[in-house]
Amino acid sequence: MARGYYGCRMGSAEDMSNELSPLAGKPPTLAMLINIPRLVTAYYINRPAVSVQEQRVAFGTSGHRGSSVENTFNEWHVLAISQAICEYRAQQGIGGSLILGIDTHALSMPACASALEVLAANGVDVMIAADDEYTPTPVISHAIITYNCGRDTGLADGIVITPSHNPPDSGGFKYNPPRGGPADTGVTGWIEARANALLEDALRGVKRKTLPEPKRGSGGI
Repeated sequence: MARGYYGCRMGSAEDMSNELSPLAGKPPTLAMLINIPRLVTAYYINRPAVSVQEQRVAFGTSGHRGSSVENTFNEWHVLAISQAICEYRAQQGIGGSLILGIDTHALSMPACASALEVLAANGVDVMIAADDEYTPTPVISHAIITYNCGRDTGLADGIVITPSHNPPDSGGFKYNPPRGGPADTGVTGWIEARANALLEDALRGVKRKTLPEPKRGSGGI
């Protein structure tokens, strides 16, 4: 199959055959598998060392990514980023629903649970997909744009819990403002700085409460 997306070059079948992995179409090897219980346990028990640059919150393309076993993506990161997003929303007067989506990476569900505790404590109205379905990033963007169509106030924004194409041991946390697309560096820079300040203060500024029952769509978001 020739590639045509995102500027990838088109090539002949012969060209493409030379690029196929020897593992294509085969089950993963034992060395490729991850220990999910270890990964999730590390998410909850590890604490980032804020003096170590690699363990601080760092936004790339609209989001923070890392691995719990490497102490670069754990519950403290998610709690701090979630609180920073809540404060950013309040500062910007974003008062509509926050549309939350997750992917199939092993750390996405734990991160979702952590984020919901903070969002609930900050009084944020959250919408998730019906039946807790997985939601690709473009679905959240589309849902935000659709929700905001014709509105001037009470605008929605969103969080996508995904490390995108990163390895299966990775977690990721992205913020989408009311325009629907990824947040720009001005927004992510503010959230990143605030989240790191919260980490430095041992999360004393983070609000949390028992999970509420979030709103679910009747056939998807």
